[in-house]
Amino acid sequence: MAAGPPAWGVQYTLSLPSEDTALAAAAELSGVGHRLTAVRVHGHFRFVPSSFWYGRPSMDPELEGWWQVFSLAVHSGYERGALEPFLRGERMRVAQVARDHGGFQQGCGEGHAATLEGVFTRDGLVHDRPGAQVALPSPLPDDPARPPAGPPWNAGGAGEPAEVVQAVVAVAERLYGSAEDAPDALGWLLDEEFAFGEPYGTADEFLGDLADAVAHQGTCTDTTVEAVPFLMELACDDDIAPGSRLTLLHDLVRLGASGPAAAVALADRITALGGVQDESAADHLTRQAIGRGLPRLLSRWDDESDAVRFTLAALAALCGTHDRRVLAWPATLPAPAHSSRADAVSLLAALLSGDRKGLTPALDRLASWLPGVAEKAAGPNVDREDLGLAVLPDLVREEVWSEHSMENSPRKYI
Repeated sequence: MAAGPPAWGVQYTLSLPSEDTALAAAAELSGVGHRLTAVRVHGHFRFVPSSFWYGRPSMDPELEGWWQVFSLAVHSGYERGALEPFLRGERMRVAQVARDHGGFQQGCGEGHAATLEGVFTRDGLVHDRPGAQVALPSPLPDDPARPPAGPPWNAGGAGEPAEVVQAVVAVAERLYGSAEDAPDALGWLLDEEFAFGEPYGTADEFLGDLADAVAHQGTCTDTTVEAVPFLMELACDDDIAPGSRLTLLHDLVRLGASGPAAAVALADRITALGGVQDESAADHLTRQAIGRGLPRLLSRWDDESDAVRFTLAALAALCGTHDRRVLAWPATLPAPAHSSRADAVSLLAALLSGDRKGLTPALDRLASWLPGVAEKAAGPNVDREDLGLAVLPDLVREEVWSEHSMENSPRKYI
C-alpha cells in the first residue's frame, strides 16, 4: 500500500502589544489544534548573550516592547495543492485572532511538518501538544468557480528571444551609449559578457531577468525609479513584439501598484500601531515616473488592441490620469453579463472615475471567484481604493493572459 503524502506544516507569526495579549492569542491557537506555540518578547535574541543578535539594535524599532507568538499547525492526508483553499481560510482566521487581541499577523512559512517541527525554536514554549493536528473538513473546500470569460483578447506573440534581446539592447544603446552611462539596473544589457552569453530559450525568460533587475522580487528602489523611463521607451518601440510589449506594460502595472499593495499588506500593522503608513519614497517616485511617461503611451491609444488598452487603463487608474478616451473606453468593451470580463471592467471603471461607492460591489464580485482578492479583502482595516489598485496586476494577468485568452501565455508569476 502506497504511503500517503507527508504531513504539511504552517508556522504563523503574530505580533501583539503585550505579554498578556500574546499569551491569550497563543492559547486560542493551541485550542484549535496547533502543535507547538511559543511566546517571546519581540527581538528576543537581542537579549540572549550566546546569540548573534545579542546587543544589536532592533530591526523594527516600532515594535519595541511588543511580543510575538510563533505557532505551528500540522495537517495530514492531502497533497499541498489540495489544501490551498483550506489554508487560505486558516490564514484569514489566524489574522483575525491577531486583530482580536490588538495585534497583527506578521507572516507565515510552510513546509513538511517534520522539518518545521524539528527546527521550531522552543524558547518561550507555552503549549506543546505532541501529535496534535488541526482538524480538516470533509470534504476539503474547493476554489470558487471562475465565471465565463469574455471574448478572447488578441495579445499577439512574444517574438523570438534573440530578436527581443536585440531590440532591447538597441534601445539601451540609443538611450545610454555604454554600460558606464546606464542606470545600475540596466548596465548589464550593454556589458560584453552579456553580449557573448548563452542565448535565452524564450523571450519571456529574458524579460523576466529584466524585470528582476529593475525591481528585485518586485521591490521598488532608487534603481527602479531610474529604470522606468527605459521601460517606457521599450513599451513604445515598434521593434518589440506585441506580446513582449504587453509583458513590459504589465511589469509597469506591477511597479505602479507597489505602493497600494504595501498599504494593503500592512493595513493591520498600521492600525495596531495606531499610525498612518506613508508610502515609501521609491514606490511614490516609481509611480510618478510612470505617470510622466504615460501620455506618450496613451497617444497611441487609437491604434492599440483591446488587450493593450486594458493594461494602459490599469496604468491610468494607478497614476490618476483622467484621459477622456480611457474614461470612455470601458463602456465600449464587449463584457457579457456575469462574466469575468464584466467584473474586471466594473472595477476598472470605478477606479478610473473615482467612484468609491462602486468599488465595494466591484471588489465583492471579484472576490467571489478570485481567491487572492478574497484574502486581501478579508481584512477590515484595508482601504477599498488601495485594494482595488493593489489587485490590478493580478486582474490584468487573469483577464489578458488567462487560458481563455491566449494559447501562448507570457509568464504568470508576476
